[in-house]
Amino acid sequence: MDITGARWTMRGADAVLPLGSLYISGDWDEYWQFHLQQEHKPNHLALYSSGIPLIKQVFKARCSTTSPPLPIPV
Repeated sequence: MDITGARWTMRGADAVLPLGSLYISGDWDEYWQFHLQQEHKPNHLALYSSGIPLIKQVFKARCSTTSPPLPIPV
């Protein structure tokens, strides 16, 4: 943090210092896996809990008994 021209707020320093200590202690890899799991929960599990939306649309279109409307040339 002590480099020429660097300006740190207390909030920014408080956010960065724990990451540096994780790296120095050798716990970075374990922390990063935990971080990814925590990010996955709100960003992916809730969104895809009932399946992948695009895949559902593809299956619905391919499994339909009626053919899709054909575009009319102008």
